[in-house]
Amino acid sequence: MNRRDLIGVVLASTALGCALADTYPNKVVRLQVPFAPGGTTDIVARVIADPLAKAIGQSVVVENKAGGGGVVGANETAKALPDGYNLGVATVSTTAANPAINTKIPYNPVTDFTPIINIAATPNVIAVHPSFPARDYKSFVAELKKNPGKYSYSSSGTGGIGHLQTELWKSLAGVFITHIPYRGAGPALNDTVAGQVPIIFDNMPSALPFIQTGKLIPIVVAAPQRLPQLPNVPTFKEVGLEPVNRMAYYGIYGPKGLPKEVVEKINGGVKKALQDPAVVKRIQDTGSLVVANSPEEFAAQIKAEFEVYKKVVDQQKLKLD
Repeated sequence: MNRRDLIGVVLASTALGCALADTYPNKVVRLQVPFAPGGTTDIVARVIADPLAKAIGQSVVVENKAGGGGVVGANETAKALPDGYNLGVATVSTTAANPAINTKIPYNPVTDFTPIINIAATPNVIAVHPSFPARDYKSFVAELKKNPGKYSYSSSGTGGIGHLQTELWKSLAGVFITHIPYRGAGPALNDTVAGQVPIIFDNMPSALPFIQTGKLIPIVVAAPQRLPQLPNVPTFKEVGLEPVNRMAYYGIYGPKGLPKEVVEKINGGVKKALQDPAVVKRIQDTGSLVVANSPEEFAAQIKAEFEVYKKVVDQQKLKLD
């Protein structure tokens, strides 16, 4: 390509970007949740969808695409046309934990997406069915060590954050429980609340309502400090397992090559939505912390989290079930 042609391409690209900035969005924006309804990813997406729609002047429709611990939905987002009308909810499961343990993931979490914004950070919690013969961390671990292999735990899916964090915790705590994967946190929670599986390692927003109604008993949380909603429940750091003390993130991303104008429009729209105290309160009431960072900061966070879990998988020699 000669210099004249190159200048022509740059000018055409600039003109297209300016036109896009003026017209985007001019149709419904699809926000895909890579898990079944009822889990934390779904909750956060639906909390932000309406206020984001008002901020950008166009409808934002939440759609669920479950399967493969979030991989099916995430891959669909990665392969979508980079026009800003097919976005996805980025989670630790889809961008770090699952890619770290599954070598057959059909996308690269660091290079195949355009990070836009991290909406919120969410603590995780180990909780048990009320029939479980323990109510605190010390007796919980003692029961598991006394009965290796007797108990099982549910997760949002193989390779998800609930799976990988539990496996990390198991290796450090010296216990053995069997993994029961589901197609999302919603179905996993339903079976745990019903008593079909006694233990779950889940995100706070989806687990908290069941904890508050006594249908689940919280044992230990992954959070910087004890949570106001669970003041009597210790953190992993307090029980001597700081490596497990990692929070989840819930952000928005699109396919690789998303125009800068789209990224700025969605990032700005989410930040505008989060200026509403009512929206912030809805997120905080779930036990989550509002983040609302820049695209560059979110990209760095995704890369760092993937490297952390890759190291965990390699060190602990974790394999898919």
